[in-house]
Amino acid sequence: MKDKLSGQIDLVSLFGASAVPTLITSLALRGDDVAHDTQTICAVVGSPSVDSESAANSARRPGSAALILKAWRADGIGIAPRLTGSYALVIVDAARQCVFLAVDRFAIETLCYRADARTLAFSDRADCVAGRGDELDPQAIFDYLYFHMIPAPRTIFSQVRRLPAAHAVLVDRQGAHVMRHWALQFDEQHRQPFAKARDTFRQLVLDSVAEELAGHQRVGAFLSGGTDSSTVAGMLGQVTGRPAPCYSIGFDAEGYDEMEYARIAARHFGCEHHEYYVTPDDLLASIPAVAQHHDQPFGNSSSLPAYYCGKIARADGCSKMLAGDGGDELFGGNSRYATQRVFEFYQSVPSGVRRLIEPMCGDDSPLRRIPGLRQATGYVRHSRVPMPDRLQSFNLLTQLGPATVLAPDFLARIDSSEPSRHMQATWNECHAPSLINRMLAYDWRYTLADSDLPKVRGATQMAGIQVGYPLLADRVTDFSMSLPPDWKLRRFKLRWFFKEALRGFLPDEIITKKKKGFGLPFGVWATRNPALKHLAEDSLQTLAARGIVRPDFIRKLISEYLPEHPGYYGEMVWILTMLEQWLRRQESTGLTLRFQARND
Repeated sequence: MKDKLSGQIDLVSLFGASAVPTLITSLALRGDDVAHDTQTICAVVGSPSVDSESAANSARRPGSAALILKAWRADGIGIAPRLTGSYALVIVDAARQCVFLAVDRFAIETLCYRADARTLAFSDRADCVAGRGDELDPQAIFDYLYFHMIPAPRTIFSQVRRLPAAHAVLVDRQGAHVMRHWALQFDEQHRQPFAKARDTFRQLVLDSVAEELAGHQRVGAFLSGGTDSSTVAGMLGQVTGRPAPCYSIGFDAEGYDEMEYARIAARHFGCEHHEYYVTPDDLLASIPAVAQHHDQPFGNSSSLPAYYCGKIARADGCSKMLAGDGGDELFGGNSRYATQRVFEFYQSVPSGVRRLIEPMCGDDSPLRRIPGLRQATGYVRHSRVPMPDRLQSFNLLTQLGPATVLAPDFLARIDSSEPSRHMQATWNECHAPSLINRMLAYDWRYTLADSDLPKVRGATQMAGIQVGYPLLADRVTDFSMSLPPDWKLRRFKLRWFFKEALRGFLPDEIITKKKKGFGLPFGVWATRNPALKHLAEDSLQTLAARGIVRPDFIRKLISEYLPEHPGYYGEMVWILTMLEQWLRRQESTGLTLRFQARND
Protein backbone atom coordinates (compact mmCIF):
# COMPACT_ATOMS: atom_id res chain seq x y z
CA MET A 1 0.00 0.00 0.00
CA LYS A 2 1.29 3.47 -0.85
CA ASP A 3 1.54 6.28 1.67
CA LYS A 4 0.93 9.99 1.03
CA LEU A 5 3.29 11.54 3.58
CA SER A 6 6.61 9.98 4.53
CA GLY A 7 10.22 10.62 5.37
CA GLN A 8 13.17 9.60 7.51
CA ILE A 9 15.39 12.02 9.46
CA ASP A 10 18.91 11.31 10.67
CA LEU A 11 18.69 12.95 14.09
CA VAL A 12 22.43 12.72 14.69
CA SER A 13 23.03 14.86 11.60
CA LEU A 14 20.18 17.23 12.48
CA PHE A 15 21.35 17.83 16.05
CA GLY A 16 24.95 18.31 14.94
CA ALA A 17 24.23 20.20 11.73
CA SER A 18 26.80 22.75 10.69
CA ALA A 19 26.00 22.90 6.97
CA VAL A 20 22.31 23.71 7.54
CA PRO A 21 21.24 24.53 3.95
CA THR A 22 22.87 21.35 2.63
CA LEU A 23 21.08 19.26 5.25
CA ILE A 24 17.67 20.76 4.45
CA THR A 25 17.91 20.37 0.68
CA SER A 26 19.08 16.77 1.05
CA LEU A 27 15.99 15.67 3.00
CA ALA A 28 13.55 13.54 0.98
CA LEU A 29 10.19 14.39 2.55
CA ARG A 30 7.11 13.44 0.55
CA GLY A 31 3.63 14.98 0.83
CA ASP A 32 0.90 16.75 -1.14
CA ASP A 33 2.77 20.02 -0.67
CA VAL A 34 6.43 20.49 0.28
CA ALA A 35 8.21 23.80 0.85
CA HIS A 36 11.62 24.73 2.24
CA ASP A 37 13.99 27.60 2.85
CA THR A 38 17.61 27.53 3.94
CA GLN A 39 16.80 26.37 7.49
CA THR A 40 13.47 24.55 7.41
CA ILE A 41 11.39 22.17 5.35
CA CYS A 42 7.69 21.39 5.64
CA ALA A 43 5.65 18.54 4.13
CA VAL A 44 1.84 18.61 4.30
CA VAL A 45 -1.14 16.47 3.32
CA GLY A 46 -4.72 17.69 3.48
CA SER A 47 -5.90 21.29 3.33
CA PRO A 48 -4.63 23.22 6.37
CA SER A 49 -5.20 26.92 6.89
CA VAL A 50 -3.42 29.35 9.19
CA ASP A 51 -5.55 31.60 11.39
CA SER A 52 -8.56 33.09 9.58
CA GLU A 53 -7.66 32.02 6.05
CA SER A 54 -10.62 30.04 4.78
CA ALA A 55 -10.25 26.40 3.90
CA ALA A 56 -11.77 27.17 0.51
CA ASN A 57 -9.04 29.68 -0.34
CA SER A 58 -6.40 27.29 0.95
CA ALA A 59 -7.73 24.49 -1.22
CA ARG A 60 -7.92 26.64 -4.38
CA ARG A 61 -4.24 27.45 -4.52
CA PRO A 62 -0.98 25.73 -3.64
CA GLY A 63 1.37 27.01 -0.99
CA SER A 64 -0.07 25.92 2.37
CA ALA A 65 3.32 24.45 3.26
CA ALA A 66 5.02 27.77 2.52
CA LEU A 67 2.47 29.66 4.63
CA ILE A 68 2.95 27.24 7.50
CA LEU A 69 6.73 27.66 7.29
CA LYS A 70 6.31 31.44 7.48
CA ALA A 71 4.18 31.09 10.62
CA TRP A 72 6.63 28.54 12.06
CA ARG A 73 9.55 30.95 11.73
CA ALA A 74 7.64 33.46 13.85
CA ASP A 75 5.98 31.22 16.45
CA GLY A 76 7.60 27.77 16.42
CA ILE A 77 5.30 25.20 18.03
CA GLY A 78 2.89 28.04 18.80
CA ILE A 79 1.51 27.65 15.28
CA ALA A 80 -0.33 24.46 16.20
CA PRO A 81 -3.40 26.13 17.79
CA ARG A 82 -3.57 28.47 14.78
CA LEU A 83 -3.96 25.66 12.25
CA THR A 84 -7.42 24.70 11.01
CA GLY A 85 -8.75 22.27 8.43
CA SER A 86 -7.78 18.65 7.86
CA TYR A 87 -4.05 18.02 7.80
CA ALA A 88 -1.01 16.05 8.78
CA LEU A 89 2.30 17.91 8.63
CA VAL A 90 5.98 17.54 9.36
CA ILE A 91 8.41 20.43 9.88
CA VAL A 92 12.16 19.90 10.11
CA ASP A 93 14.03 22.89 11.55
CA ALA A 94 17.81 22.56 11.37
CA ALA A 95 18.41 25.92 13.08
CA ARG A 96 16.23 24.98 16.08
CA GLN A 97 17.45 21.37 15.79
CA CYS A 98 14.00 19.83 16.05
CA VAL A 99 11.25 18.07 14.12
CA PHE A 100 7.57 18.90 14.61
CA LEU A 101 4.70 16.59 13.62
CA ALA A 102 0.99 17.40 13.98
CA VAL A 103 -2.48 16.22 12.92
CA ASP A 104 -5.84 17.98 12.87
CA ARG A 105 -8.58 18.05 15.51
CA PHE A 106 -10.16 14.75 14.53
CA ALA A 107 -7.20 13.04 12.82
CA ILE A 108 -8.97 13.25 9.48
CA GLU A 109 -5.40 12.95 8.21
CA THR A 110 -3.14 10.65 10.20
CA LEU A 111 0.54 10.45 11.01
CA CYS A 112 2.56 7.57 12.47
CA TYR A 113 6.17 7.71 13.56
CA ARG A 114 9.10 5.77 15.00
CA ALA A 115 11.73 7.59 17.03
CA ASP A 116 14.94 6.46 18.69
CA ALA A 117 18.22 8.20 19.57
CA ARG A 118 19.40 8.24 15.96
CA THR A 119 16.40 8.23 13.62
CA LEU A 120 12.91 9.62 13.23
CA ALA A 121 10.79 7.96 10.54
CA PHE A 122 7.19 8.83 9.76
CA SER A 123 4.31 8.03 7.41
CA ASP A 124 0.56 8.47 7.29
CA ARG A 125 0.40 4.63 7.36
CA ALA A 126 1.74 2.55 10.24
CA ASP A 127 2.86 -0.20 7.88
CA CYS A 128 4.90 2.26 5.80
CA VAL A 129 7.04 3.74 8.58
CA ALA A 130 10.65 3.02 7.63
CA GLY A 131 12.51 0.58 9.86
CA ARG A 132 9.40 -0.47 11.80
CA GLY A 133 10.49 -4.12 11.97
CA ASP A 134 8.21 -7.14 12.14
CA GLU A 135 7.56 -7.17 15.88
CA LEU A 136 3.85 -6.97 16.71
CA ASP A 137 2.48 -5.59 19.95
CA PRO A 138 0.24 -8.16 21.69
CA GLN A 139 -1.34 -5.38 23.77
CA ALA A 140 -2.46 -3.73 20.53
CA ILE A 141 -4.16 -6.95 19.47
CA PHE A 142 -5.96 -7.09 22.81
CA ASP A 143 -6.99 -3.45 22.36
CA TYR A 144 -8.28 -4.34 18.90
CA LEU A 145 -10.41 -7.16 20.25
CA TYR A 146 -11.72 -4.84 22.97
CA PHE A 147 -12.43 -1.72 20.87
CA HIS A 148 -12.63 -3.34 17.37
CA MET A 149 -9.84 -0.95 16.40
CA ILE A 150 -6.51 0.08 17.94
CA PRO A 151 -6.79 3.47 19.65
CA ALA A 152 -3.91 5.90 19.21
CA PRO A 153 -1.13 6.26 20.22
CA ARG A 154 -0.56 2.51 20.04
CA THR A 155 -0.34 0.70 16.70
CA ILE A 156 -0.04 -2.99 15.85
CA PHE A 157 3.72 -2.51 15.37
CA SER A 158 5.59 -2.35 18.66
CA GLN A 159 7.99 0.37 17.51
CA VAL A 160 5.43 2.64 15.80
CA ARG A 161 3.16 5.21 17.39
CA ARG A 162 0.23 7.07 15.88
CA LEU A 163 -0.47 10.70 16.77
CA PRO A 164 -3.84 11.00 18.54
CA ALA A 165 -6.33 13.49 17.16
CA ALA A 166 -5.51 17.15 17.99
CA HIS A 167 -1.98 16.20 19.04
CA ALA A 168 1.54 17.05 17.98
CA VAL A 169 4.97 15.72 18.84
CA LEU A 170 8.19 17.72 19.05
CA VAL A 171 11.39 15.72 18.66
CA ASP A 172 14.54 17.49 19.88
CA ARG A 173 17.70 16.72 21.81
CA GLN A 174 15.66 15.92 24.92
CA GLY A 175 13.55 13.30 23.16
CA ALA A 176 9.96 13.15 21.88
CA HIS A 177 7.38 15.39 23.57
CA VAL A 178 3.72 14.72 22.77
CA MET A 179 1.25 17.56 23.35
CA ARG A 180 -2.43 18.37 22.78
CA HIS A 181 -2.72 21.49 20.62
CA TRP A 182 -6.50 22.00 20.71
CA ALA A 183 -8.16 22.42 24.09
CA LEU A 184 -11.55 20.83 24.73
CA GLN A 185 -13.29 23.98 25.96
CA PHE A 186 -17.10 23.97 25.93
CA ASP A 187 -18.94 27.24 26.58
CA GLU A 188 -21.87 25.92 28.59
CA GLN A 189 -23.08 29.38 29.70
CA HIS A 190 -23.54 30.84 26.23
CA ARG A 191 -27.15 31.62 25.38
CA GLN A 192 -28.60 32.93 22.15
CA PRO A 193 -32.06 33.05 20.55
CA PHE A 194 -32.97 29.79 18.86
CA ALA A 195 -33.83 31.46 15.55
CA LYS A 196 -30.41 33.12 15.36
CA ALA A 197 -28.62 29.89 16.25
CA ARG A 198 -30.66 27.97 13.68
CA ASP A 199 -29.83 30.39 10.89
CA THR A 200 -26.15 30.46 11.84
CA PHE A 201 -25.99 26.68 11.91
CA ARG A 202 -27.66 26.25 8.53
CA GLN A 203 -25.31 28.77 6.94
CA LEU A 204 -22.24 27.15 8.50
CA VAL A 205 -23.16 23.74 7.10
CA LEU A 206 -23.98 25.22 3.71
CA ASP A 207 -20.62 27.03 3.60
CA SER A 208 -18.79 23.88 4.70
CA VAL A 209 -20.39 21.85 1.91
CA ALA A 210 -19.49 24.57 -0.60
CA GLU A 211 -15.84 24.61 0.52
CA GLU A 212 -15.58 20.86 -0.03
CA LEU A 213 -16.47 21.26 -3.72
CA ALA A 214 -13.44 23.37 -4.66
CA GLY A 215 -11.44 21.81 -7.49
CA HIS A 216 -13.98 19.07 -8.31
CA GLN A 217 -16.39 18.80 -11.23
CA ARG A 218 -18.62 16.08 -9.80
CA VAL A 219 -19.04 15.47 -6.06
CA GLY A 220 -21.37 12.86 -4.60
CA ALA A 221 -22.63 12.06 -1.13
CA PHE A 222 -23.14 9.01 1.03
CA LEU A 223 -26.85 8.67 1.81
CA SER A 224 -27.94 6.27 4.54
CA GLY A 225 -31.28 7.97 5.17
CA GLY A 226 -30.21 9.32 8.56
CA THR A 227 -30.27 12.97 9.56
CA ASP A 228 -26.56 13.61 8.94
CA SER A 229 -26.19 12.12 5.47
CA SER A 230 -29.57 13.53 4.42
CA THR A 231 -28.53 17.01 5.55
CA VAL A 232 -25.30 16.86 3.59
CA ALA A 233 -27.06 15.52 0.49
CA GLY A 234 -29.69 18.25 0.67
CA MET A 235 -27.10 20.98 1.15
CA LEU A 236 -25.04 19.59 -1.74
CA GLY A 237 -27.96 20.02 -4.12
CA GLN A 238 -28.66 23.48 -2.74
CA VAL A 239 -25.05 24.61 -3.30
CA THR A 240 -24.69 23.23 -6.82
CA GLY A 241 -28.22 23.98 -8.01
CA ARG A 242 -28.30 20.49 -9.55
CA PRO A 243 -29.59 17.10 -8.41
CA ALA A 244 -26.97 15.82 -5.98
CA PRO A 245 -25.44 12.43 -6.89
CA CYS A 246 -26.13 10.27 -3.82
CA TYR A 247 -25.15 6.67 -3.13
CA SER A 248 -26.93 4.25 -0.81
CA ILE A 249 -26.30 0.69 0.30
CA GLY A 250 -28.99 -1.84 1.12
CA PHE A 251 -29.06 -5.37 2.52
CA ASP A 252 -31.54 -8.12 1.80
CA ALA A 253 -31.73 -9.04 5.48
CA GLU A 254 -34.53 -8.27 7.92
CA GLY A 255 -33.70 -5.47 10.34
CA TYR A 256 -30.67 -4.22 8.39
CA ASP A 257 -32.09 -2.50 5.34
CA GLU A 258 -32.75 1.25 5.52
CA MET A 259 -33.05 1.94 1.83
CA GLU A 260 -36.57 3.27 2.15
CA TYR A 261 -35.38 6.17 4.30
CA ALA A 262 -32.65 6.94 1.79
CA ARG A 263 -35.32 7.00 -0.91
CA ILE A 264 -37.44 9.41 1.15
CA ALA A 265 -34.49 11.80 1.43
CA ALA A 266 -33.60 11.40 -2.25
CA ARG A 267 -37.16 12.18 -3.37
CA HIS A 268 -37.43 15.13 -1.00
CA PHE A 269 -34.25 16.78 -2.27
CA GLY A 270 -34.56 15.64 -5.89
CA CYS A 271 -31.27 13.73 -5.72
CA GLU A 272 -29.74 11.67 -8.47
CA HIS A 273 -30.04 8.51 -6.41
CA HIS A 274 -27.93 5.39 -6.90
CA GLU A 275 -28.72 2.21 -4.96
CA TYR A 276 -26.69 -0.93 -4.50
CA TYR A 277 -27.58 -4.03 -2.52
CA VAL A 278 -24.55 -5.76 -1.01
CA THR A 279 -24.74 -9.56 -1.15
CA PRO A 280 -22.91 -12.41 0.59
CA ASP A 281 -20.94 -12.88 -2.64
CA ASP A 282 -19.75 -9.29 -2.34
CA LEU A 283 -18.46 -10.06 1.13
CA LEU A 284 -16.63 -13.13 -0.11
CA ALA A 285 -14.99 -11.09 -2.84
CA SER A 286 -14.09 -8.09 -0.70
CA ILE A 287 -13.40 -9.17 2.89
CA PRO A 288 -9.71 -10.04 2.28
CA ALA A 289 -9.11 -6.88 0.23
CA VAL A 290 -10.82 -4.55 2.73
CA ALA A 291 -9.03 -6.14 5.70
CA GLN A 292 -5.67 -5.97 3.98
CA HIS A 293 -6.06 -2.40 2.76
CA HIS A 294 -5.82 -0.96 6.27
CA ASP A 295 -2.42 -0.29 7.79
CA GLN A 296 -3.33 -2.33 10.87
CA PRO A 297 -6.22 -4.57 11.97
CA PHE A 298 -9.53 -2.72 11.75
CA GLY A 299 -12.89 -4.17 12.69
CA ASN A 300 -15.54 -1.57 11.88
CA SER A 301 -17.91 -3.72 9.81
CA SER A 302 -19.37 -0.70 8.01
CA SER A 303 -16.10 -0.37 6.09
CA LEU A 304 -17.23 -2.86 3.45
CA PRO A 305 -20.54 -1.18 2.50
CA ALA A 306 -18.76 2.20 2.58
CA TYR A 307 -16.25 0.79 0.10
CA TYR A 308 -19.04 -0.25 -2.29
CA CYS A 309 -20.53 3.24 -2.07
CA GLY A 310 -17.19 4.77 -3.00
CA LYS A 311 -16.60 2.24 -5.74
CA ILE A 312 -19.94 2.98 -7.40
CA ALA A 313 -19.49 6.74 -7.08
CA ARG A 314 -16.05 6.54 -8.65
CA ALA A 315 -17.39 4.50 -11.59
CA ASP A 316 -20.14 7.10 -11.93
CA GLY A 317 -17.63 9.89 -12.50
CA CYS A 318 -17.34 11.37 -9.02
CA SER A 319 -13.89 12.47 -7.86
CA LYS A 320 -15.02 13.14 -4.29
CA MET A 321 -17.73 12.11 -1.83
CA LEU A 322 -19.16 13.95 1.14
CA ALA A 323 -19.81 12.01 4.33
CA GLY A 324 -22.13 12.96 7.18
CA ASP A 325 -19.84 11.80 9.98
CA GLY A 326 -19.79 14.03 13.05
CA GLY A 327 -23.41 15.06 13.48
CA ASP A 328 -24.11 12.55 16.24
CA GLU A 329 -20.87 13.28 18.08
CA LEU A 330 -21.10 17.08 17.86
CA PHE A 331 -24.80 17.52 18.56
CA GLY A 332 -25.75 14.57 20.79
CA GLY A 333 -27.28 11.94 18.56
CA ASN A 334 -26.15 8.57 19.93
CA SER A 335 -28.66 6.62 22.04
CA ARG A 336 -26.08 5.94 24.74
CA TYR A 337 -26.15 9.62 25.69
CA ALA A 338 -29.75 9.27 26.88
CA THR A 339 -29.04 5.88 28.43
CA GLN A 340 -26.16 7.21 30.50
CA ARG A 341 -28.28 10.11 31.71
CA VAL A 342 -30.68 7.52 33.16
CA PHE A 343 -27.81 5.76 34.93
CA GLU A 344 -26.37 9.05 36.15
CA PHE A 345 -29.55 9.82 38.12
CA TYR A 346 -28.44 7.15 40.58
CA GLN A 347 -25.54 9.36 41.66
CA SER A 348 -28.05 11.85 43.12
CA VAL A 349 -29.40 9.19 45.52
CA PRO A 350 -28.09 9.91 49.04
CA SER A 351 -24.95 7.91 49.79
CA GLY A 352 -26.55 6.35 52.89
CA VAL A 353 -29.38 4.95 50.81
CA ARG A 354 -26.93 3.64 48.20
CA ARG A 355 -24.91 1.82 50.88
CA LEU A 356 -28.13 0.23 52.10
CA ILE A 357 -29.42 -1.06 48.78
CA GLU A 358 -26.22 -1.99 46.92
CA PRO A 359 -25.48 -5.18 48.91
CA MET A 360 -28.93 -6.45 47.85
CA CYS A 361 -28.20 -5.98 44.14
CA GLY A 362 -25.28 -8.33 43.52
CA ASP A 363 -25.27 -11.07 40.90
CA ASP A 364 -26.23 -13.66 43.54
CA SER A 365 -29.01 -11.61 45.11
CA PRO A 366 -32.34 -13.46 45.48
CA LEU A 367 -34.03 -10.24 44.35
CA ARG A 368 -32.84 -11.00 40.83
CA ARG A 369 -35.26 -13.94 40.75
CA ILE A 370 -38.29 -11.73 41.45
CA PRO A 371 -40.06 -10.34 38.35
CA GLY A 372 -39.58 -6.59 38.10
CA LEU A 373 -36.78 -6.46 40.66
CA ARG A 374 -34.26 -8.06 38.31
CA GLN A 375 -34.27 -4.91 36.18
CA ALA A 376 -34.04 -2.70 39.28
CA THR A 377 -30.98 -4.55 40.61
CA GLY A 378 -29.41 -4.43 37.17
CA TYR A 379 -29.92 -0.66 37.10
CA VAL A 380 -28.13 -0.28 40.42
CA ARG A 381 -25.23 -2.50 39.38
CA HIS A 382 -24.64 -0.60 36.14
CA SER A 383 -25.14 2.81 37.74
CA ARG A 384 -22.44 2.06 40.32
CA VAL A 385 -19.81 1.70 37.61
CA PRO A 386 -18.08 5.07 37.19
CA MET A 387 -17.70 6.80 33.86
CA PRO A 388 -16.24 6.11 31.38
CA ASP A 389 -15.96 2.39 32.25
CA ARG A 390 -19.75 2.25 32.35
CA LEU A 391 -19.78 2.86 28.58
CA GLN A 392 -18.13 -0.55 28.16
CA SER A 393 -20.38 -2.45 30.59
CA PHE A 394 -21.59 -4.67 27.75
CA ASN A 395 -18.29 -4.96 25.93
CA LEU A 396 -18.30 -8.24 24.00
CA LEU A 397 -14.80 -9.30 25.06
CA THR A 398 -15.41 -8.66 28.75
CA GLN A 399 -18.84 -10.29 28.62
CA LEU A 400 -17.28 -13.47 27.22
CA GLY A 401 -14.23 -13.15 29.48
CA PRO A 402 -10.66 -12.64 28.17
CA ALA A 403 -9.59 -15.97 29.69
CA THR A 404 -12.38 -17.71 27.77
CA VAL A 405 -11.41 -16.12 24.45
CA LEU A 406 -7.62 -15.80 24.51
CA ALA A 407 -4.95 -18.48 24.58
CA PRO A 408 -3.24 -18.62 28.01
CA ASP A 409 0.25 -17.78 26.71
CA PHE A 410 -1.09 -14.82 24.75
CA LEU A 411 -3.18 -13.60 27.69
CA ALA A 412 -0.06 -13.64 29.87
CA ARG A 413 1.55 -11.08 27.53
CA ILE A 414 -1.12 -8.43 27.92
CA ASP A 415 -2.58 -6.14 30.58
CA SER A 416 -6.36 -6.50 30.51
CA SER A 417 -6.79 -3.29 32.52
CA GLU A 418 -4.99 -1.15 29.91
CA PRO A 419 -8.18 -0.19 27.96
CA SER A 420 -9.73 1.14 31.17
CA ARG A 421 -6.72 3.36 31.86
CA HIS A 422 -6.72 4.57 28.26
CA MET A 423 -10.41 5.48 28.48
CA GLN A 424 -9.96 7.23 31.82
CA ALA A 425 -7.09 9.34 30.48
CA THR A 426 -9.23 10.32 27.49
CA TRP A 427 -12.19 11.11 29.74
CA ASN A 428 -10.00 13.32 31.95
CA GLU A 429 -8.89 15.46 28.99
CA CYS A 430 -12.29 17.18 28.96
CA HIS A 431 -13.33 19.25 31.98
CA ALA A 432 -16.83 20.22 30.85
CA PRO A 433 -19.36 20.33 33.71
CA SER A 434 -22.11 18.50 31.80
CA LEU A 435 -22.20 14.76 31.22
CA ILE A 436 -23.30 15.15 27.60
CA ASN A 437 -20.31 17.29 26.60
CA ARG A 438 -17.86 14.95 28.30
CA MET A 439 -19.37 12.01 26.42
CA LEU A 440 -19.16 13.94 23.15
CA ALA A 441 -15.48 14.73 23.68
CA TYR A 442 -14.87 11.08 24.55
CA ASP A 443 -16.56 10.00 21.32
CA TRP A 444 -14.49 12.44 19.28
CA ARG A 445 -11.57 10.20 20.12
CA TYR A 446 -12.99 6.67 20.09
CA THR A 447 -15.95 6.90 17.70
CA LEU A 448 -14.69 9.48 15.22
CA ALA A 449 -10.89 9.69 15.14
CA ASP A 450 -10.14 6.01 15.77
CA SER A 451 -13.14 4.26 14.18
CA ASP A 452 -15.58 6.04 11.85
CA LEU A 453 -13.09 8.30 10.08
CA PRO A 454 -10.56 5.49 9.41
CA LYS A 455 -13.51 3.47 8.08
CA VAL A 456 -14.54 6.11 5.56
CA ARG A 457 -10.97 7.12 4.76
CA GLY A 458 -9.93 3.54 4.09
CA ALA A 459 -13.04 2.75 2.06
CA THR A 460 -12.71 5.79 -0.18
CA GLN A 461 -8.95 5.42 -0.63
CA MET A 462 -9.49 1.83 -1.66
CA ALA A 463 -12.16 2.96 -4.13
CA GLY A 464 -9.83 5.64 -5.51
CA ILE A 465 -11.95 8.64 -4.55
CA GLN A 466 -11.50 11.60 -2.18
CA VAL A 467 -13.75 12.31 0.80
CA GLY A 468 -14.82 15.37 2.78
CA TYR A 469 -16.62 15.81 6.10
CA PRO A 470 -18.62 19.08 6.08
CA LEU A 471 -20.06 18.52 9.57
CA LEU A 472 -16.55 18.32 11.02
CA ALA A 473 -15.45 21.71 9.71
CA ASP A 474 -13.76 23.69 12.49
CA ARG A 475 -16.39 26.42 12.44
CA VAL A 476 -19.20 23.86 12.79
CA THR A 477 -17.32 22.21 15.65
CA ASP A 478 -16.72 25.53 17.41
CA PHE A 479 -20.40 26.38 17.00
CA SER A 480 -21.44 23.05 18.55
CA MET A 481 -19.19 23.68 21.55
CA SER A 482 -21.01 26.97 22.23
CA LEU A 483 -24.48 25.41 22.41
CA PRO A 484 -26.15 24.85 25.78
CA PRO A 485 -25.92 21.20 26.90
CA ASP A 486 -29.71 20.85 26.98
CA TRP A 487 -29.84 21.81 23.30
CA LYS A 488 -27.93 18.61 22.56
CA LEU A 489 -29.74 16.29 24.96
CA ARG A 490 -33.06 17.75 26.11
CA ARG A 491 -34.19 15.46 28.91
CA PHE A 492 -33.99 12.23 26.89
CA LYS A 493 -34.47 13.68 23.43
CA LEU A 494 -31.34 13.27 21.34
CA ARG A 495 -29.80 16.08 19.23
CA TRP A 496 -32.71 18.41 19.96
CA PHE A 497 -31.16 21.52 18.40
CA PHE A 498 -29.90 19.77 15.26
CA LYS A 499 -33.31 18.34 14.48
CA GLU A 500 -35.26 21.48 15.32
CA ALA A 501 -32.86 23.66 13.34
CA LEU A 502 -33.40 21.47 10.27
CA ARG A 503 -37.16 21.05 10.68
CA GLY A 504 -38.72 22.09 7.41
CA PHE A 505 -35.49 21.36 5.55
CA LEU A 506 -35.36 17.63 6.27
CA PRO A 507 -38.39 15.37 5.75
CA ASP A 508 -40.26 14.71 9.01
CA GLU A 509 -39.76 10.96 8.54
CA ILE A 510 -35.97 11.46 8.62
CA ILE A 511 -36.10 13.64 11.73
CA THR A 512 -38.13 11.09 13.70
CA LYS A 513 -36.38 7.88 12.59
CA LYS A 514 -33.70 6.03 14.50
CA LYS A 515 -30.41 5.99 12.64
CA LYS A 516 -28.65 2.69 11.92
CA GLY A 517 -26.26 3.65 9.14
CA PHE A 518 -24.61 0.99 6.97
CA GLY A 519 -24.79 -1.91 9.46
CA LEU A 520 -23.65 -5.23 8.02
CA PRO A 521 -25.63 -8.51 8.47
CA PHE A 522 -22.44 -10.55 8.48
CA GLY A 523 -23.44 -12.90 11.29
CA VAL A 524 -26.82 -13.66 9.72
CA TRP A 525 -25.27 -14.37 6.34
CA ALA A 526 -22.43 -16.45 7.81
CA THR A 527 -24.98 -18.91 9.18
CA ARG A 528 -26.77 -19.23 5.83
CA ASN A 529 -24.08 -18.99 3.17
CA PRO A 530 -21.72 -22.02 3.13
CA ALA A 531 -18.88 -20.20 1.35
CA LEU A 532 -19.00 -17.25 3.74
CA LYS A 533 -19.14 -19.59 6.72
CA HIS A 534 -16.10 -21.45 5.35
CA LEU A 535 -14.15 -18.20 5.01
CA ALA A 536 -14.91 -17.30 8.62
CA GLU A 537 -14.13 -20.79 9.97
CA ASP A 538 -10.86 -20.99 8.07
CA SER A 539 -9.81 -17.54 9.33
CA LEU A 540 -10.70 -18.27 12.95
CA GLN A 541 -9.05 -21.69 13.00
CA THR A 542 -5.82 -20.23 11.63
CA LEU A 543 -5.96 -17.48 14.24
CA ALA A 544 -6.28 -20.15 16.93
CA ALA A 545 -3.27 -21.97 15.47
CA ARG A 546 -1.27 -18.74 15.89
CA GLY A 547 -1.80 -18.95 19.63
CA ILE A 548 -3.93 -15.81 19.89
CA VAL A 549 -7.37 -17.28 20.65
CA ARG A 550 -8.37 -20.55 22.28
CA PRO A 551 -9.29 -23.39 19.88
CA ASP A 552 -12.11 -24.51 22.17
CA PHE A 553 -13.58 -21.00 22.12
CA ILE A 554 -13.46 -20.94 18.31
CA ARG A 555 -15.28 -24.25 18.11
CA LYS A 556 -17.98 -23.06 20.49
CA LEU A 557 -18.28 -19.67 18.77
CA ILE A 558 -18.88 -21.29 15.36
CA SER A 559 -21.01 -24.24 16.42
CA GLU A 560 -23.10 -22.77 19.25
CA TYR A 561 -22.90 -19.02 19.82
CA LEU A 562 -23.16 -17.84 16.22
CA PRO A 563 -26.16 -20.00 15.19
CA GLU A 564 -28.05 -19.06 18.37
CA HIS A 565 -27.44 -15.29 18.20
CA PRO A 566 -25.96 -14.40 14.78
CA GLY A 567 -26.47 -10.65 15.14
CA TYR A 568 -24.66 -10.49 18.48
CA TYR A 569 -21.85 -13.03 18.06
CA GLY A 570 -21.43 -12.25 14.38
CA GLU A 571 -19.50 -9.16 15.49
CA MET A 572 -16.92 -11.31 17.28
CA VAL A 573 -16.62 -13.58 14.24
CA TRP A 574 -16.16 -10.50 12.06
CA ILE A 575 -13.37 -8.87 14.09
CA LEU A 576 -11.48 -12.17 14.38
CA THR A 577 -11.85 -12.80 10.65
CA MET A 578 -10.57 -9.32 9.80
CA LEU A 579 -7.61 -9.75 12.14
CA GLU A 580 -6.57 -13.00 10.51
CA GLN A 581 -7.03 -11.63 7.00
CA TRP A 582 -4.83 -8.65 7.87
CA LEU A 583 -2.12 -10.92 9.31
CA ARG A 584 -2.15 -13.01 6.13
CA ARG A 585 -1.52 -9.92 4.04
CA GLN A 586 1.53 -9.04 6.13
CA GLU A 587 2.94 -12.54 5.73
CA SER A 588 2.39 -12.40 1.97
CA THR A 589 4.60 -9.29 1.84
CA GLY A 590 7.44 -11.07 3.64
CA LEU A 591 6.74 -10.06 7.22
CA THR A 592 7.76 -12.66 9.79
CA LEU A 593 5.16 -12.28 12.51
CA ARG A 594 6.51 -12.27 16.04
CA PHE A 595 5.24 -10.73 19.26
CA GLN A 596 6.94 -8.20 21.43
CA ALA A 597 8.07 -9.71 24.73
CA ARG A 598 6.21 -8.42 27.77
CA ASN A 599 8.23 -6.22 30.12
CA ASP A 600 7.47 -7.41 33.66
